[in-house]
Amino acid sequence: MVAEAGPEARDVLVVGEALVDVVRAPDGTTREHAGGSAANVAVALARLGRPVRLATAYAADDRGALLARHLDAAGVALATDPAVLARTSAALATIGAGGAATYEFDLSWELGPVADEPAPLHVHACSLGAVVAPGAEDVAALLRRLRDRATVSYDVNARPAVTGTGADVVARVERVAALADLVKASDEDLAALWPDLDEASAVAHLLALGPGAVVVTRGADGAAWTGAGRTVEVASLPVEVADTIGAGDTFGAALVDALWERGLLGAERRERLRGIGEVEVAEVLEHAARAAAVTVSRPGADPPYRHEL
Repeated sequence: MVAEAGPEARDVLVVGEALVDVVRAPDGTTREHAGGSAANVAVALARLGRPVRLATAYAADDRGALLARHLDAAGVALATDPAVLARTSAALATIGAGGAATYEFDLSWELGPVADEPAPLHVHACSLGAVVAPGAEDVAALLRRLRDRATVSYDVNARPAVTGTGADVVARVERVAALADLVKASDEDLAALWPDLDEASAVAHLLALGPGAVVVTRGADGAAWTGAGRTVEVASLPVEVADTIGAGDTFGAALVDALWERGLLGAERRERLRGIGEVEVAEVLEHAARAAAVTVSRPGADPPYRHEL
């Protein structure tokens, strides 16, 4: 049973890119799936039974129609008119023999106007949407406007092939991290953005920017939550991997879901979130790991429904 967020009918606002994954399998066959980090998170939250709006962008073309159908079928509401691009962005995802995906992107990113009302309970910013101009400026401005009324999470989900890892990109990542209560990054993200720092030092650097906690995912080696002077680690679940597309997005969505379940979202609960206990942290991470394991067990970004967990 999903716990109530509170007396107000509030939701999660997810902000970032939606695109079409053109997936090339090891045997050379291709197929197209609706995807993009923010769209994947929104769909995962909706499948977990959470009310969710998505602020994103795509074109009025065939791939945009595919995205619109996918979001509508999942029950994801749109927070802005997405039709601000000349063509819908796409990612060519090549699946290796072990199921891991490598990406090549054809990306454009802008963000149409997003109303401040109704105020969300929580805002989740994603990946390319937080760093690719010109939309990145609008994402940062939106987070500044809403963070006094909502908690904020940020999934770094770096894509060096698109953005590079130079000082400008790092500065944009750090700008959004400074606005967040919770930052999620993979060990590969940290190594790409701060190559001179080991994992612990990179986490400490992010915490010094202002978030209450940093979650690091390590693929098959589990995940760790660092905050309030402690680190809590959990193992990944053993699973036969179909591919890794959307695994991190599902993990992020399930983090938000589990924190909502425990009444830790919303600006009025920010200090409670920062003071979350070790047992609760472990439960939150384990929930996210279970959800991600379901996603990697089947092809494409196909997150679980609540009954599957």
